[in-house]
Amino acid sequence: MLFGSGAAVVLRIGLTVVAVRLLEIPYLQIVGGALLLYIGVQLLSEQGGDEGEAKHHGSLLAAVRTILIADLVMSLDNVIAVAAAAKGSMLLLVLGLAISIPLVVFGSTLMIRLMERFPVIVTLGAALIGWVGGETMASDSAIAPLLHTQTWLHQIAPALGAALVIALGRWLQHHEKNKS
Repeated sequence: MLFGSGAAVVLRIGLTVVAVRLLEIPYLQIVGGALLLYIGVQLLSEQGGDEGEAKHHGSLLAAVRTILIADLVMSLDNVIAVAAAAKGSMLLLVLGLAISIPLVVFGSTLMIRLMERFPVIVTLGAALIGWVGGETMASDSAIAPLLHTQTWLHQIAPALGAALVIALGRWLQHHEKNKS
């Protein structure tokens, strides 16, 4: 587990550095923001599911590989969010990673307990992901010139992202509940 967590930290740093460079490509922040919106909606729609079931593996290599794959999939939103929030500032990038990596590696058990006890945390987290997704999409270099003339749109894009995630996530959650 220690090897897997160490490799996950290295993987996250590498992905974030790459993400910072990629965010300079036009339309990529729109795609990244849309991915964040999707992740936020999935977080709400799957709330209460059995996604957290542990898998048993026979070898150390299989356990390390499982931790790396899970971290890659689950931290993609974190990598995009930290890189987007840093807006080219290496100080903010390093600070964001310095805060997020220990939280993910050491705080996951605590967060799971808190989320089970206070489900509103999941909703707030999904709304925050939607907020960052909306802001990320509005910050894309391809549409930034348009938004400079329509500043109100750039200002409400984060709130629209959060509202979309909450509304769509709750609707899907309700739809799945009625389906069962």
